Amino acid sequence: MAEDEDGTRLSLTHVLRQEGYIVDEARDGLEAERIGVGGDHALVILDVEMPGLDGIEVCRRIRASRPGVPIMMLTGRVNEIDAITGLDAGADDYVAKPFRLQELLARVRAHLRRSAPDAVSAGDVKVDKLARRAWHGDSELHLSPREFDLLTFLVANAGRTVTREEVMDAVWDGGWQGSNKTLDMNVVALRRKLGDDARSPTHVVTVRGVGLRFEGP
Repeated sequence: MAEDEDGTRLSLTHVLRQEGYIVDEARDGLEAERIGVGGDHALVILDVEMPGLDGIEVCRRIRASRPGVPIMMLTGRVNEIDAITGLDAGADDYVAKPFRLQELLARVRAHLRRSAPDAVSAGDVKVDKLARRAWHGDSELHLSPREFDLLTFLVANAGRTVTREEVMDAVWDGGWQGSNKTLDMNVVALRRKLGDDARSPTHVVTVRGVGLRFEGP
């Protein structure tokens, strides 16, 4: 996360960490280049106007070194030409200030989903996203499409408590407007197929008042 304005950087970093992400901070373009080029981050967020090097040039240098990492640009500029310049430099997304925090977080989640590895695992559960197959130990799981998407999201975020809103946004693409009972029913079915005791599950754990957490025993 690179932003020279202290208030914006600190508040956004705080929110991202509350969401469970590990965040490196940079206060200027030179620091952003050093951290971004040499790092292994799952996502880079760059302000456009920074001292030392501007975000556009930092983006070019990170993209040249790490062609696969998603890069989001933040800017107070509203000129379409500036947006095109950022995208031509290798940015994947361009967010104008002031932005709505929830919208920014939704974009962060979307980029992380798209850049996630094709196979994920946690404990004794493994998921192959491309083949859409999943295993519990040596036994293949027979899941509905929605159960598969739910398991994939939970395993990819294993160890982190995800809110019900995050799950609905990821698994239902933010398009479900009905009762959350639909999520509950899929959780119950998934626990049954994983062999979890409904009263004391060891894989899909409910964090009361918050959401769900996947734990590999």
